[in-house]
Amino acid sequence: MRAIRYALAASAIAIAPLAAAQQVSIATGGTGGTYYPYGGGLAELINKHLEGYNAVAEVTGASVENMGLVWRGDSDVALALADTVYQAYNGTDAFEGRQLDNIRALASIYPNAVQLVTMADSDVESLADLKGKTISVGAPGSGTELNVRALLESNAITYDDIDPRRLNFNETADAIRNGDIEAGFWSVGPPTSSILNLATTRDVRLVSLSEEEIRNAMDEEPVFAPYELRAGMYDGMDEAVQTIGIPNVLVASSELDDEVAYQITKLLFERTDELIAIHPAANDTTVEFSVNSTPIPFHEGALRYYEEVGTEVADHQRQ
Repeated sequence: MRAIRYALAASAIAIAPLAAAQQVSIATGGTGGTYYPYGGGLAELINKHLEGYNAVAEVTGASVENMGLVWRGDSDVALALADTVYQAYNGTDAFEGRQLDNIRALASIYPNAVQLVTMADSDVESLADLKGKTISVGAPGSGTELNVRALLESNAITYDDIDPRRLNFNETADAIRNGDIEAGFWSVGPPTSSILNLATTRDVRLVSLSEEEIRNAMDEEPVFAPYELRAGMYDGMDEAVQTIGIPNVLVASSELDDEVAYQITKLLFERTDELIAIHPAANDTTVEFSVNSTPIPFHEGALRYYEEVGTEVADHQRQ
């Protein structure tokens, strides 16, 4: 789908209906993660409050694939991990030689947590214990795999040290449940449905990262930050688990109409309670989190909203 070229009325969230509803495609991720329900919630907000627009959340392979979808104009907006967004915008790492310099941010909306799950009776107690084992590292082309590779390599573990399986969230949960793999990674906003469901049917355990492992990961990827998964988040999780977090960014093409970008950004921050009712990850959807976490320039329409509410924006967040 090509990027939207139609302007909305500037004075209010609700606008006069158009003769035919304009489609807004929101690229998300798999159904077992947070992107899909969050993107579905955003689609509901647009359909409810922006008359003349019909938004749909699309199932995709998540972060890396979503960058290409927005760049080509096949999706209007998309969710992606901050490190993937940064690499795409700058043409580094997975995007070496194909800089997607038309990518712009609308907002950073909540942090992902890298979650390493294994069976409760497993001997996997640390990253080092993954060596020689069959591990899910995330779906091909996903932000999870990018995060996992950075986390492992910064701690002297390569894919040659493990038997990597590229599975999506639901496939990872099923493989752990069935004993086909010994552990699996999720990089997703907690709590996530696939781990919740797994924990209700099997005794599982989340593996903490050490301070050294976290520090090594942060040295490798500046967008990483320490993150604590609270006790009780999943069945059988009696203690808090230390890991790393990565912001999730809502992106669009620089060609998206400024007024559309402004209105969607406004919806995010002024109708947040409706998103929270759909998924608790939206509790972190705040203007403060967004301006403190976004690694690339904001879209001109989004920038207008931040300036309108009196928020200071960093130099690197301006085009």
